[in-house]
Amino acid sequence: MGLDDKLRVEGVWKRFRGRLSGDVLALKDAHLSVGEGEFVALLGPSGCGKTTLLRILAGLETPSAGRVTINGAVVEGPSEHVSFVFQSAVLLPWRTVLANVLLPVEVRGLAVAVWKDRALNLLEMTGLADFVHAYPRELSGGMRQRAAICRALLLDPAVLLMDEPFGALDAMTRDAMNEELSQIWRQSGKTIVFVTHDISEAVRLATRVAVMSARPGRIEAIVDTGFTGAEEYAERLRSMHYLEKVQQLRSMFLTDAQTQGTAR
Repeated sequence: MGLDDKLRVEGVWKRFRGRLSGDVLALKDAHLSVGEGEFVALLGPSGCGKTTLLRILAGLETPSAGRVTINGAVVEGPSEHVSFVFQSAVLLPWRTVLANVLLPVEVRGLAVAVWKDRALNLLEMTGLADFVHAYPRELSGGMRQRAAICRALLLDPAVLLMDEPFGALDAMTRDAMNEELSQIWRQSGKTIVFVTHDISEAVRLATRVAVMSARPGRIEAIVDTGFTGAEEYAERLRSMHYLEKVQQLRSMFLTDAQTQGTAR
């Protein structure tokens, strides 16, 4: 393991047992290393095992073979050092925004009063300071996802795992959330693994992109975006380098699709 590796995937396979449809091989010999403070996007077509790999990183699924380590320790189940942001916000409708953000504190039996200021600071940082006493039904989709990100960051996890958190949002809101996340990452210095099937989104956000094949998923290539995180979000979008990387990744997927078509 590299000296600065925060997270490492070593030869991970995942096979799901099916009663009626037979076994499904979701992941095949996946390898990946993620450095401290890095933002890595898992990019691939629908059904390629991106979410499965992310759930294994979170300790929510057990690999059939291989292992995952965080700070050198093998992941054997959910950890307080890892937070997960799902595709939907999963906020409890009967709790206010502030109460939803504070939920991890209550679940772990910690003192709410000690963590309340941090929760309020996170909500202010994400533009939700005026909505701390609102209920999820009173928020837009983007605002609900901001609250979910605040909840994930509350206990200061070492690793933030995000499973297509903006996939259900409209294009304008999604772009705004991308910018918000980019700012949060630059301010917090968190290690982030972000699942997406949107090539442009991967390049807009990540320092490296792990390109996954169609099922059974394996990591076929690691593409360095050339961005470090020091750049402003808008600066990335104006860069010719951004357009070049998007085109490079598109060409990779097009070539892969053509190869599979020829094989069939």
